[in-house]
Amino acid sequence: MRFSFELKSDPDGSGPRAGVVHTPHGLVETPVFMPVGTQATVKTMSPAELEEVGAQIILSNTYHLYLRPGHELIAEAGGLHSFMAWHRPILTDSGGFQVFSLADIREVTEDGVRFQSHLDGSYHTLSPERVMEVENALGADIIMCFDECVAYPAERSYVEESVARTTRWARRCKAAHAREDQALFGIVQGGMYPELRARSAAELSDVGFPGYAIGGLSVGEPKKLMYEILDHTAPLLPVDKPRYLMGVGSVDAVLEGIARGIDMFDCVLATRIARHGSVMTASGRLIVRDAAYANDFGPLDPECNCLVCRTYSRAYIRHLLKAKEILGYRLTTYHNLHFLIGIVKGAREAILHGRYAEYMREIMLRQGFERRR
Repeated sequence: MRFSFELKSDPDGSGPRAGVVHTPHGLVETPVFMPVGTQATVKTMSPAELEEVGAQIILSNTYHLYLRPGHELIAEAGGLHSFMAWHRPILTDSGGFQVFSLADIREVTEDGVRFQSHLDGSYHTLSPERVMEVENALGADIIMCFDECVAYPAERSYVEESVARTTRWARRCKAAHAREDQALFGIVQGGMYPELRARSAAELSDVGFPGYAIGGLSVGEPKKLMYEILDHTAPLLPVDKPRYLMGVGSVDAVLEGIARGIDMFDCVLATRIARHGSVMTASGRLIVRDAAYANDFGPLDPECNCLVCRTYSRAYIRHLLKAKEILGYRLTTYHNLHFLIGIVKGAREAILHGRYAEYMREIMLRQGFERRR
């Protein structure tokens, strides 16, 4: 099956939309949240458990897999799907965000980025061509162009230069991309400057990709500013191509993104806070590690029907977390992914039934958020 995207709702180009992404490893109904499996695993979760919580597609990271265990080994294993025994769709990011977060140990040139490994200090260079070589070897269904993700705040002059470089790198990525069974997405950059976002979107649309991501957001800017940039940027992307907001995974930000026509999301938030003893519930975030739950024998979320909430109590899970038992981290992670994936699935159903505004209002009210639009 070749990559394609079809809309199931009737969007005007900027509002909430429901669609289906077709990939060689199956269908993905959008909007969709993608759990992050940085190093070919979603932390503490098995592939079978990911299927149980409703994950349709997961994300893995090119930078980390390039450094360890190496893309050649993964290719020898038959590609990332075989290597990690996950047979549904996979998206790999380009490693751009990870490389550019290494501000003190990397050097940006027109050719690419020279950096030191965070593992052993060895030096490496990732160019657009090298990234395509690695991502082609990994074999994900959707792969990302190598881009420059600038920090927040950043001077306009540097962001303007970065946008031009990101476009040049995108052209080089498209030229070097060698597999027809992988869909290569472009990544719109431009920092917090609407005119540069417009320039990036126009240039990448001219290059032509089967999907487009919005990068460089959720990097420390206020959420109000992020939503303003989304308001400006999302309508500039082709209506008939999937739109992916990178690195966003809080309930409020996901719902706000969907309201603005975003189709795909990923973030480590749900799994990271789970390992620190926080869980997402219908009434907002709950810190189950707190002493208040030591004698609470109710479920994490009384309104949740996941395996964890049907089986285990807050008191038991708190005990596991305090004792640093691995099962505790597994249970909170399982619940958080089930909850967030369910929120997005509910959003899709609401869109198809013409009641997304009402759905979003109900969720935001119960979560204690004020809608920003």
